[in-house]
Amino acid sequence: MIQFFLDLLGQAQGWLFENAIQPVIYYTGMGDITEEAFEGTEWLLIGIAELLLIFLVLRPLEAAIPVHKFTDKRARWNDFTYTVIQRLGLIPLALFFTLDPVMDAIAGALRMEGVRPFNLENLVTDMHPLASFAIYLMVLDFADYWFHRAQHKFNWWWGLHSLHHSQQNMNLWSDDRNHLLDDLLRDIVMAVLALAIGVPPGQYVLLVSLSRILQSLQHANVRVHFGPIGERLLVSPRYHRMHHAIGVGHESKGKGTLGGCNFAVLFPIWDILFRTANFTPRFEATGVRDQLEGRDYGRGFWAQQWLGLKRMFEYMRKKPS
Repeated sequence: MIQFFLDLLGQAQGWLFENAIQPVIYYTGMGDITEEAFEGTEWLLIGIAELLLIFLVLRPLEAAIPVHKFTDKRARWNDFTYTVIQRLGLIPLALFFTLDPVMDAIAGALRMEGVRPFNLENLVTDMHPLASFAIYLMVLDFADYWFHRAQHKFNWWWGLHSLHHSQQNMNLWSDDRNHLLDDLLRDIVMAVLALAIGVPPGQYVLLVSLSRILQSLQHANVRVHFGPIGERLLVSPRYHRMHHAIGVGHESKGKGTLGGCNFAVLFPIWDILFRTANFTPRFEATGVRDQLEGRDYGRGFWAQQWLGLKRMFEYMRKKPS
């Protein structure tokens, strides 16, 4: 099944590149990046498919069973801007053009020294592709859990990440409402880890896409949960909404100190194991406590990015209250 999707993706990538991307490259005289542009087309294609799926599936759900009424429709459009930037490959492409050459150089140097690259699949003979996909997904999600906890642990990092939590009208596009620097750090960490454990490039694209689609569901304004058992197997909109709850999801026991609950990105097992789970069956209001005290997080994209940098340097010097 994995191979079927990879083959289908490869065919679509070839068609899109030959009929849309390649003519533009040659017309603009940028033929020297043809190979890189072909690789980038894969991310573009996946992003377009994700946008269509999110809108066609989650938008009707938000209209049918919303948690709250929107008090600021502009905030939703602003989140859509973030999603376009992230899902259509602008951040992944920037990472690809900077990190990929570095990793190729490192891999080449290791081969010259006779060091064979590590591959997680080689630990078990004849591992089924679905099994290896599931293992890669679990390993990356485990790393994502600790990355997320770090965003809530260090003052400067919370200064950036708090932009994500400042959405009081959470919606299907809110997953990508992040500071660009915060996104870049996460993409670098995940890409390096994927290379380190030997995730095939084609599988990595599917792993990222699956994770992003599920996270879009988690942030959607939908009154959905997965029941007593399902809530402990997969992060639901209700479970993740508790992570965004004012004074709960970003604070330790509501005492104004950094911390929070429900850090798991896909699988709540990590929260359960490390005692950060909160299964309270409520749909809470979302946002950051200091918004209620008057702190401005910005309304437009560039204002939010600038204020995020200011918070980062501010929080480096003192602990946020």
